[in-house]
Amino acid sequence: MQIIAVNKKANYDFLIEEKFDAGLVLTGSEVKSLRINTGSIKESYVLEKKGELWLTNCFIKKYSSSINNSVHNSTRSRKLLVNKRELNKIIGLSKKNGMTIIPLLLYFNDKGIAKLSIGLGKGKRKYDKRAVIKSKEWNIKKQRLEKNK
Repeated sequence: MQIIAVNKKANYDFLIEEKFDAGLVLTGSEVKSLRINTGSIKESYVLEKKGELWLTNCFIKKYSSSINNSVHNSTRSRKLLVNKRELNKIIGLSKKNGMTIIPLLLYFNDKGIAKLSIGLGKGKRKYDKRAVIKSKEWNIKKQRLEKNK
C-alpha cells in the first residue's frame, strides 16, 4: 500500500466511529500525478448528491508531462465508488445521526488502484479537544516519571 495523502486533522477535529474504503473516478493524468505524490485531502470533504458520494475540494496537481492540454481543474469534485449496501449505510447514518463523512487517507492499494479511506464521525467540541490534549500530556509525563525512577 502506497500512501499518497493523510488528513492529519481528521482525528483531532472528529470522533471517528466507522471507516470505509471507496474507489475514486479519476482521469489518467490525475492518476499519474498521484503516483508522484502530488495530492492533498487536507481541506476536502465528502458530500452526498442524488444518492452518490462526491469528494469535494481534493487537490491533485496537474501532471507536468500531460499531452492533453485541456483545462485541468485541480480541485474538481470526484465521484466515490462504494457498494450499494455501504452507500445506504453511510447516507443513512449521516442523515439520521447527524454524522459527518470525512476523508481520512488517500492511497494506492496492492493492485495499484487509487482508494480513499473515509470515516463517519461526529465533530468534537473545543473542550473535547482540550481533554484529549491533557490526557496525552499526562501520559507523556507518566512515562517520563517511570523512566526516571
